[in-house]
Amino acid sequence: MANLNIGIILGSTRAGRVSPQVGEWVKGIAEQRGDANYEIVDIADYKLPFLGTTDGTEPGIAAWNQKLAGLDGFVFIVQEYNHSITGALKNALDFARDAWNNKAAGIVSYGSTGGARAAEHLRGILGELMIADVRVHPTLSLFTDFENGSVFKPQEMHPANVNAMLDQVLAWSGALKILR
Repeated sequence: MANLNIGIILGSTRAGRVSPQVGEWVKGIAEQRGDANYEIVDIADYKLPFLGTTDGTEPGIAAWNQKLAGLDGFVFIVQEYNHSITGALKNALDFARDAWNNKAAGIVSYGSTGGARAAEHLRGILGELMIADVRVHPTLSLFTDFENGSVFKPQEMHPANVNAMLDQVLAWSGALKILR
């Protein structure tokens, strides 16, 4: 049986973002496991317009959907902005429908409260897109896991949580694959 393909979705597009640091850290932990194919998927690379403001023929939209269709599961790197997810992530979620269905996802969040409020908002959206979100949810604090709010320095306890989350993402991704 072929390995599952898991996309690590970077949920921010703004200048100075730290999601690439967090995403690469998660990918490093994941790749040590050797149990799936893991890749960073940066929504900024797709240059998605705001949903409903164009005719929908931009090449980034088709490329985004094609990328998602080739993945079996996801890990969302979610930062909390104003108690929720970023507008860019919500827009990217809305630009696909079928490509999300019957897949699993984990969430790694960060913010002043570990990004917990953003993760809770994301869980509601994932349910509507027929994505099964897993229970284990690593949360990272801007106060203890980042130096000066910009350099990611995770505490020693976090890799165990990431691995537990990945265990669940892989189990659910494999189980849901038979539905697709």
